[in-house]
Amino acid sequence: MNLKNKKVLVTGAGGFIGSHLTERLVELGADVSALVRYNSRNDWGMVELFPEETKEKINVITGDIKDSDAMRWAAKDVDIIFHLAALIPIPYSYIHPREAIETNIIGTLNVLMAAKENNVERMIHTSTSETYGTAQYVPMDEKHPLQGQSPYSASKIGADKIAESFYLSYGLPVATIRPFNTYGPRQSARAVIPTIITQALIKNEVFIGSKHPTRDLTYVSDTVEGFVKIAEADKGVLGEVINIGSNFEISIGDLANKIVSLINKDVKIKFDESRVRPGKSEVERLWVDNRKAKKLMNWEPKVSLDEGLKKTIDYISKNINKYKPNIYNV
Repeated sequence: MNLKNKKVLVTGAGGFIGSHLTERLVELGADVSALVRYNSRNDWGMVELFPEETKEKINVITGDIKDSDAMRWAAKDVDIIFHLAALIPIPYSYIHPREAIETNIIGTLNVLMAAKENNVERMIHTSTSETYGTAQYVPMDEKHPLQGQSPYSASKIGADKIAESFYLSYGLPVATIRPFNTYGPRQSARAVIPTIITQALIKNEVFIGSKHPTRDLTYVSDTVEGFVKIAEADKGVLGEVINIGSNFEISIGDLANKIVSLINKDVKIKFDESRVRPGKSEVERLWVDNRKAKKLMNWEPKVSLDEGLKKTIDYISKNINKYKPNIYNV
C-alpha cells in the first residue's frame, strides 16, 4: 500500500510518537487528519511545535476517543487509521486505574467501531511491551504470555484483545504494532530517559528508582518507520501482533551512567524510593525478538543508542524550559 494521497487519521497526534508519525505521513504525501484531545485552551499538544508549512497540510480535529460520536465523525471517509491515543503513564495508572481503563479500553472500542462503520482499508492499533510484563524468557517474541502487572498494562491487554476480536469476528483489517520502549525528542519527563537528562542538565544529582530493571530502547524515528511499514505491508500483517524494538537490553542504572557520560558532567546518581513501582508490578526485564517485523515488514532499527541519546540530549537541552526537572513527573 502506497500512503501517498491516502486519507489517514492519527489518534493521539498531539503526543510524543503520534506527533512524529504525523510529520512523517505528511512527508510521504498522505492526506492527514490529526485527532488531538479537546481542551479549552485549544492546545494541540506537540502539533503546536510543527513548522507552519506542516500545520497547513494537516486537518486538526479536537475530540476524545472516549466519545463514540466524535470518533465516528473523525473516521468518516478515512482510508487508514493509526490509533495511538492512550493514557500511558504507569505511575498515574496506579492512582487513577479507572481513567486508564476507560480511555484505553472504551476509547479503543470506539475507534474500532468507527473503523468498522466507515469501512476503512486498514487500522493500525498500538500496543506496548508492557503487556508482556517482566520477561519469562528472552528475547521476547509475540508468543510471550501477557501479564497485567499494572492497571495501564492490563488496560492495554484489554484493548489489544478487543482489536483482535474485531479482526476475527468482523474481518476488520486491523494490525497491531507492539513497540518496546521508544525515546527521543518531545518525550515527556514521565519517561525514564527525559527524567535522567533533565535532572543531569540542571543539577548535580539525578534521582531514579530501581537501577536493575532492563529495557529495550528504540529511537522514535525507527518506531515511526515501523508504523509506516505495517501500513504499507501486504495483507499478511492483518490480524497479527508485531513487535518493534532494537533487540538488546540495558539496565536503568547503566542507562543513567551512559547519559551522564554523554552529557559530560560530574553528576551523582541517587536512589529515590518514591520512584519505585510496587514489588510485584515492576517489569524486571524487557528484551525484544524483532524477527517477525523483519520478516513481514522488512523493518529493522537504524539508530544506535548512543546516536539516539545524543539527539535527545540536544533537543532537551534546547527545550529545558518545557520540563519540570525538580519534581517527580507521574
